[in-house]
Amino acid sequence: MHFSTLGDIEAFCRALPDADREVADAALARQKVLTKPLGSLGRLEEIAVWLAGWQGRHIPQLNRVTITVFAGNHGVVARGVSAYPAAVTAQMVANFEQGGAAINQVAKAAGAELRVIGIEVDRPTRDFTMEPAMQPDEFLAAFNIGCRSVPADADLLAVGEMGIGNTSAAALLCTALLGGSAGDWVGRGTGVDDEGLARKVTAIETAIARHRSILGDPLAVATALGGRELAAMAGAVLAARRHRIPVILDGFVATAAMLPLANLNNRILDHCQSGHVSAEAAHRALLSKLGLRPLLDLDMRLGEASGAGVAILLARAAVACHAGMATFSEAGVSSATA
Repeated sequence: MHFSTLGDIEAFCRALPDADREVADAALARQKVLTKPLGSLGRLEEIAVWLAGWQGRHIPQLNRVTITVFAGNHGVVARGVSAYPAAVTAQMVANFEQGGAAINQVAKAAGAELRVIGIEVDRPTRDFTMEPAMQPDEFLAAFNIGCRSVPADADLLAVGEMGIGNTSAAALLCTALLGGSAGDWVGRGTGVDDEGLARKVTAIETAIARHRSILGDPLAVATALGGRELAAMAGAVLAARRHRIPVILDGFVATAAMLPLANLNNRILDHCQSGHVSAEAAHRALLSKLGLRPLLDLDMRLGEASGAGVAILLARAAVACHAGMATFSEAGVSSATA
């Protein structure tokens, strides 16, 4: 799957593959005859039916689960918007590759393959307060890296990111595409102090004023105001839709990366679940705007797909119950009469 122009992305978003409704209905019918009161497993039942519909199997499976973390750097870091220097991005990518980060441990616990893809981490995007962060060819290159990263035979994909400065890019995308003030969407990210928070607000206000003429064009916004790892996450999610692979999104940055696509088609995230609501201030509001209900609320704000990775454990519990429980007739248990 490869996109040569921004127009190609727009065209694909107008004609999306859908879940298999008949299979989902069959999975729902199975839930109704398992040895439990109807609905008593709550969202675990919903997860099982969602997985079934997108996988096209009334008994879904999680044999190949992939977590992909994309990394990139941002020129706006020069504005003092992060508590950490840009060099930390490459250092953390090395830590992922050596197995020393939180996501390495979560991936092992979740039985998932971890892929870490750094995208020109030695070449930050341009400072979006001064000029477009990327040109269309740069955006497309990162987007297509995300597309190519998705195994066509994956049963479930989780996406996340690493990139110093990317909560600023995420807040900027929210401000540009959802409206409101910069202060509505800016959070402390890596833990900036009040002065750092004020610098983030100023950077976003400056960028909105500079790029006001493109705010009605979602992909132009993604190009000029986003980042390479955000573009790659969007590409991966779109490729997953092409292959009907269900997706679990990570936190604020991963969710914001989907906004340009959601602006092109409000059904674009039907194959996605929100793994968790992060402690980043605006994530809950962003999820509400997109109609996504998080699976977990653990006050996490690490990024690197850690929240999505933990949510995979819920998906495994959902599939285990859906596949392994006996029906009322199999167990010789009386079912409800009303």
